[in-house]
Amino acid sequence: MPGEQNGVNISRAYREHRPYLVDLAFRMLGDIGAAQDVVQDAFIRLLRAAPGEIADERGWLIVVTSRLCLDQIRSARSRRERAHDPGVIEAEAPPAQHGLTDPADRVTFDDSVRLALLVVLQRLTPAERVVFVLHDIFQMPFGTVAQTVGRTAQACRQLATRARQKISDGGDARFEVTAAEHRLVTDKFIAAAANGDLTGLLEVLAPDAWGDVDYGPGAARPHVVVTGAERVARHLLHYWGSAAALVSHPVAGQPALLGFHDRRLTGVLVFSIHGEKIQTVHVIADPAKLAYLNAQLAASA
Repeated sequence: MPGEQNGVNISRAYREHRPYLVDLAFRMLGDIGAAQDVVQDAFIRLLRAAPGEIADERGWLIVVTSRLCLDQIRSARSRRERAHDPGVIEAEAPPAQHGLTDPADRVTFDDSVRLALLVVLQRLTPAERVVFVLHDIFQMPFGTVAQTVGRTAQACRQLATRARQKISDGGDARFEVTAAEHRLVTDKFIAAAANGDLTGLLEVLAPDAWGDVDYGPGAARPHVVVTGAERVARHLLHYWGSAAALVSHPVAGQPALLGFHDRRLTGVLVFSIHGEKIQTVHVIADPAKLAYLNAQLAASA
């Protein structure tokens, strides 16, 4: 059977490519559960392939995952159009900000921190959304994007231009795409965390890196600080290792990851990056703040 013959290769491909694919699918779908299901489906299809049939597993998986996302976006859009006007998408109002004086708190509840880019993408057609995510966010060449959406490279360029214009016309030009160098760092971080790779994590952390965790005012220890790359890396793997799912999403113009356990948002990791190294990791774990962000995720899914 192809599956049995490819068992070792599938296991390797799953370990190497799944974290990236879940990140990609989440940016298209805005739903961690749906993203994980789509990626699982893509690997099932890979398992059914004959030995030697696929030369570039990663490229093949990206195309299949993206196409599955495109189908799901089209289906969801059709259901919304039958039910109500899809142009009206509201996020739950943030909780009262009484007593928020810490800069991190101000950042968390500032308008620019809301997961609004996920909501903004709802304004795009399914093809525009997929092209925008693949090209503008994941920096894929239009040739690869064209293969995914089944259109010419020129048509994909036009779709990307229309997507950017719609986002700008909606007053959301401030939602800048993560810089290419930041994308590279976050990709490495996600892969290392997913595979419990301490060495890989240390490669993206500055030697004097430090991290802090905001647990909220009701916690026994509201604020915890950890210093030194190895201590930071071990703490990160303890909480955000293979049991978690990490996906990228910029926060207030800074590179950041959303962390999920059992498909529920349990933390936001905001990075300060200098060069190609992470200098600081600020983790938002305050239940009140996470409830607000979870509401936004529900609205965008």
